[in-house]
Amino acid sequence: MGLIVIKFGGSSLSTTERIKNAAQRIHSLKKGGKEVVVVVSAMGKTTDQLLELAGQITDNPAKREMDMLLATGEQVSISLLSMALSEMGAPAVSFTGWQAGIVTEKVHSNARIVDVKTDHIKEKLNEGKIIVAAGFQGVTEDGEITTLGRGGSDTTAVALAAALGAERCLICTDVTGVFTSDPRYVPQARKLPSISYDEMLELANLGAGVLHPRAVEFAKNHRVPLEVRSSTENKEGTIIEEEVSMENNLIVRGVAFEKDMTRLTIFGLKNEMTGLSAVFSELANNQIDVDIIIQSQTDGNKTNLSFSIKNKDRQAAVQVLENQKDKIGFDSIEYEAGLAKVSIVGSGMISNPGVAAQMFQVLADKDIQIKMVSTSEIKVSVVINEDKMKEAAQILHEAFQLGEVVGEVQ
Repeated sequence: MGLIVIKFGGSSLSTTERIKNAAQRIHSLKKGGKEVVVVVSAMGKTTDQLLELAGQITDNPAKREMDMLLATGEQVSISLLSMALSEMGAPAVSFTGWQAGIVTEKVHSNARIVDVKTDHIKEKLNEGKIIVAAGFQGVTEDGEITTLGRGGSDTTAVALAAALGAERCLICTDVTGVFTSDPRYVPQARKLPSISYDEMLELANLGAGVLHPRAVEFAKNHRVPLEVRSSTENKEGTIIEEEVSMENNLIVRGVAFEKDMTRLTIFGLKNEMTGLSAVFSELANNQIDVDIIIQSQTDGNKTNLSFSIKNKDRQAAVQVLENQKDKIGFDSIEYEAGLAKVSIVGSGMISNPGVAAQMFQVLADKDIQIKMVSTSEIKVSVVINEDKMKEAAQILHEAFQLGEVVGEVQ
C-alpha cells in the first residue's frame, strides 16, 4: 500500500463547505488503497486575524508568544477536517505539529525542521487511520512551540513525505500548477507539465509564490516527488522532480518577478580583507537577507558596495550599518527604493550561450534601464524600476516563446 502526503492551504479550507470538499478528495485517495497523511494550514484569513488581535495588544509582541498564538490557527483546521472525514466514514485523527513529531531548531517565528519522529504517525496509520497534521508548526527538543515562517505548511508536508517514504507529496492550492509566469500579470502564461527541482527552486527564490523555497530545497535533498495541483479541480498539475522532459527550443522555462526591492549602496568602504565580511555579518546577525551584490573599486584604498534587499528591511539595514559605521569603516550610505527584480530561469541556459545578451537587448529595445544584474547557471536576474516590472515580464515571456508548446522530446 503506497503512502500519499497531501497538503491543503488556507484558501482551500476557508469555509466548512471547502473543508468537506477537501475531505472528499482525501477519502477518494483512501478508498483507492492509499495510506494518507494530510497537512493543513489555518483556515482562510485566520492567521491575519490572529496577527490583528496581537496588534491590538502590543506593537512589539514577543516572538515566543506570537508562535503560541499563531499555532492555534492550524488546530481549528485539523479538528474540523478530521470531523468531516469521520462523518463520511473515513476514520481520521488530528495531530498538532508536536504530536506529528516535527522537531525544530530553537528559533521562534522562522524555525527550521531538524528531525521528524514518525512513531506516533506510523502507529495510527497501521490502525487504518487518516492522519491530519498541522502544518507551519513544530516543537523544540525542550518543548517550546515554534512556527516555520512563510510557506511553513509546504515544508511540513515535504518533511513528512521524506520521513515516511511517501510515493508522492501533493500540494493542493488555488492554482492548477506551476506556470511559465504569473498569469495575473502575464495573460499568455501557461501551465508546465513538469519542472526540475533546480528550476523550481530558482523560481521560488525569485518571487514565484506557488511553493516556498525551503519546501523545494527539502524535496530536492530527499528526492521527494512533488505535484502542485488544484484543490478544487481534479486535474493533473505540475510534477517537480529531478529529471523532466524538455520541450523543444525551450531554453528558458519561466519568468519570475518580485517588487518592493531597494538598492542600498555603501560608499567609501575600506578596501580590506575584512570589509565585506563585516558588512554582511552584521546584516546576517540581524536576519536581513541580501540578494544581488555589486562591488566597484574607487580611487585610493576604498570601494563602493551595492546590494539589493526587501523594502521592509531597508530601515533596519541602514540602522544596523550606521550603528557599526566606525567598526566597519565606510563614508556614507544611500538607498534607492521603488525597484523590482525580474528573472528568467531555465536549465537549458547551461548549454546555450547568449541568453543573457538576448534578455538585455529585449529590455533595451523597450528603454527599460537595468540597474543591477545577477546570474547563475540556470537564471539571469535584473533589477529595474518597479513601474516597468509588468512590461518587462510580458516582453521577456514573449521573447523566449514561453506562451506556446512546440512539442516535447524525452
